[in-house]
Amino acid sequence: MGKYPKRLVEVDLPIKRISEHARREKSVRHAHISSLHIWWARRPLAACRAVLCAAAWPDPADPLCPERFREAAKEEMLKWVKAHLKLLSSNSLPRFLNFQKTPELLCDNIQLRKALLDFIADFADWDNSNSREYLSTVRTLTQTAHEVLGGIVGTRPLVVDPFAGGGSIPLESLRIGADSFASDVNPVAVLLNKVLLEYVPRYGNRLADQVKKWGDWIKEQAEKSLAAYYPKDPDGANPIAYLWARTITCEGPNCGSIVPLIRSLWLAKKSNRSVGLKIIPNIPRRKVDFEIIINPNAKNGDNGTVRRGAATCPCCGYTTPVTSVRKQLLERHGGANDAMLVVVVTTKMGQTGRCYRLPNENDILAVENAAKKLKDLEAEHSGALSLVPDETISLNEIRRISIPLYGMLSWGDLFSNRQALALATLYSQIKRVIIKGDSLFEEAVRICLALAVDKQADRDCSLCRWISQNENIGYTFSRQALGMMWDFVEAPFISWGGGWTSIIDDIVLLINNHSVFKHTGTTGCFSATNHALPNDSAHIFFTDPPYYDAVPYAHLSDFFYVWLRRSLANYDNVCLNERLVPKQHEIVVDRPHRLSNSNKDISYYENELKKAFIKSRQILQKHGIGIIVFASKSTASWEAILQAVVDADWIITGSWPIDTEREARIAAQGQARLGSSVHLICRPRYEANNASTLSKVGDWRDVLQELPIRTHEWLPRLAKEGIVGADAIFSCLGPALEIFSKFSKVEKASGEQVSLKEYLEYVWAAVAREALTMIFEGADATGFEEDARLTAMWLWTLSTGANGNGTISAESESTKADEYDEDEKTPIKISGFALEYDAARKIAQGLGVHLDNLTNLVEIKGSDARLLPVSDRAEYLFGTKKEEKKVEKPKAKMGKQLSIADFIGKSLEDSQFSGGTKIALTYGKTTLDRIHQSMLLFGLGESGYLKKLLIEEGAGADPQFWRLAQALSALYPSTTAEKRWIDGVLARKKTLGL
Repeated sequence: MGKYPKRLVEVDLPIKRISEHARREKSVRHAHISSLHIWWARRPLAACRAVLCAAAWPDPADPLCPERFREAAKEEMLKWVKAHLKLLSSNSLPRFLNFQKTPELLCDNIQLRKALLDFIADFADWDNSNSREYLSTVRTLTQTAHEVLGGIVGTRPLVVDPFAGGGSIPLESLRIGADSFASDVNPVAVLLNKVLLEYVPRYGNRLADQVKKWGDWIKEQAEKSLAAYYPKDPDGANPIAYLWARTITCEGPNCGSIVPLIRSLWLAKKSNRSVGLKIIPNIPRRKVDFEIIINPNAKNGDNGTVRRGAATCPCCGYTTPVTSVRKQLLERHGGANDAMLVVVVTTKMGQTGRCYRLPNENDILAVENAAKKLKDLEAEHSGALSLVPDETISLNEIRRISIPLYGMLSWGDLFSNRQALALATLYSQIKRVIIKGDSLFEEAVRICLALAVDKQADRDCSLCRWISQNENIGYTFSRQALGMMWDFVEAPFISWGGGWTSIIDDIVLLINNHSVFKHTGTTGCFSATNHALPNDSAHIFFTDPPYYDAVPYAHLSDFFYVWLRRSLANYDNVCLNERLVPKQHEIVVDRPHRLSNSNKDISYYENELKKAFIKSRQILQKHGIGIIVFASKSTASWEAILQAVVDADWIITGSWPIDTEREARIAAQGQARLGSSVHLICRPRYEANNASTLSKVGDWRDVLQELPIRTHEWLPRLAKEGIVGADAIFSCLGPALEIFSKFSKVEKASGEQVSLKEYLEYVWAAVAREALTMIFEGADATGFEEDARLTAMWLWTLSTGANGNGTISAESESTKADEYDEDEKTPIKISGFALEYDAARKIAQGLGVHLDNLTNLVEIKGSDARLLPVSDRAEYLFGTKKEEKKVEKPKAKMGKQLSIADFIGKSLEDSQFSGGTKIALTYGKTTLDRIHQSMLLFGLGESGYLKKLLIEEGAGADPQFWRLAQALSALYPSTTAEKRWIDGVLARKKTLGL
């Protein structure tokens, strides 16, 4: 290897504290870059900021660290501590007071390293991100590190991100004092980065002032044109939202009634107030009427007219199937323009809360007049682009953009006539913005205003939902998909407490907050496989590439791109020349569907990602460092990206998981979900003075010998930081791959080359064995039977630890069955504990367990594997004959405790415990079986039979029984019945004298 000092990020990182700041940042709304424009899966600034500092600065404890950096770091830490103690959080004070009282501690390079890491952790705090004191220290250290590591004096280190996306990494590069080069193939992302990296640093508060000025002017002009289409109530109340329902015609025999498609009848659903709708069938007129009711019956509030796409007629009770519903809407382009206005939400000066009323003639007339006005404007309109977007929605992502199945074939179909009129009015005013004498500044102001129109479109679209829990307007992109919304909310752009004014204010606040940068970055619009920078020009490569098929960025971006092109029709930029967002060079996997003609499969993804990583390695200087962020619960996507990294001649030298997800994002039990973003630390395999490492061959036996040693070092370290489960497994891949990736290839004694895929099987096995040792601390894990080992490891994989999200998850909380059609494989809540089958197979194989031998414990369906909940094992555990019909567990009646008889459909008199023989409630075959039997007996209140099992049958006399029970108690999620049952059994141990 070449001679260079390790960077801090290759040695240590305060991941627990950084994770806390990253999670907290998710709740920051004002002045955050997310307030500029939506972007999907944007990296938390806290994590980017911390990792960038640690990547830019050498480790002072490394023997090769230049002394000049050590001296600068020591000086900055002492100066910073003495001068700025008041800036530190209370948690930081003890650490830094020690340094202040005993400065000689910093003469110890290990202590100096700790001081730098403490500083980085505090700098990750959102409240410290713009502090001049923090910024001064950070930029001094970044500049010093750059110069002592071979950078030209007077220049700054260059950070390159070829998948710039929402701009978190490039923006934080500027913050720490580096130069930033951000590129992306997506023009929407390019414009976002252009504002953040070029316009905001260059113009600062001047830009904010002009955006505010022209934003207010646009509002005034638009109000003059649009106010008549959003009339106030006679009593002065202001409509702030209109609730609509798409409709179909009932296909029931002799009915033909108009059926409003309403998912829920709740208007307000709070602990101290509830308001709902009551549907009143009007059979003679073949329609329905509505009544607004206060404090409705909870059950009635949940009963809408549509369920999983099928609509039930309130007049005749007939349910029109989803295929017919879709067909009717298909003929009407989604049905937004002939939807039924159901409720108008208003506010009034001096009035507390929202008011709800039924629509009146003025409301209907205003909508009709808006439609006429739009039609007139379209007739008068000229130019290359239509007034309302008519660009076709691609079918290549129909799995997640399913609206074409309901007739929304163009992007304009997503908006009702009045919504389209409002947006067209707003963007047409941007063309009238004139700032004399500075065309570049005028361009900056216009782009900011165009992004504001995009934000208005996101909150005023026929795919927006009224949120009854907080009585507010939802957004189109509540998730990374566009599914059908049966009932929707229309938000006037002049709505009080929101709308255009709030959007402009948010952008202005963002610009002002980020005007602390002293230099600009650079943006480019091109593919990561064809980068514009020359070789050996970058110092840090830091990127968050697309994850397999996780987010269809280009397809989703079309929603905004079509409005941007209209807002910036006279803006000459090559990235806006295409009719839609270019998709040819986007490196993703398109989910297959019968309507899709995409050929972007896993092979395409791997090949293109490899090219991108090769190009990034080439533009990086030989002693530079790379960071690749990845977060996915799919083993296939992990293997794909790791294969691309290794094939592109990178050595992975470290791996740090940073928890980036809020607890509120976790929805329900079901699947392991990666709560952390794993940062893979990489170096180019070749060095300037040692190119021979490109051809170095590793010995398979040596690699296998080193693997468990590295895993044993790393996994307990992660556990101390609160990183366990799937997060820990994927985080171990980095250190494990450091062993493998430092060689150009690894060969067995026979000369056969070892593939990465084969090596990863051994990695999973090593992690599983090490995790099992941690789970059964103080006991020999091999002494447990295979079902116990598998169950413990399975539950551990699903756990989230101190840094985690609190439970296990299936999908985002915004995923609702009613938003999907039956072609989409609707996500459902899964009973039990589910893992991706491939992950389950790898875990089992590593433990020497064969899943096929445990069909009474594990259920495999397609690509998923499910560890059965204990209740589902009752039939097996209590000996019910398989040929007998299984009796479903009945619901407990008020005041009645369920019994074993209820559970298995037989009387206790027939059981072994009562001396009978018809049903053999046999003593469990394994320790896990006996524990599960005891858990069920406790849960069903059968204390007598529980005592017999533990004492008379001897289960409680087995030390392994209690060791396993203790382990399971720590592993079962706190919200599950299993957790309550196992803790109940453990509590009986003492009372029974065991």
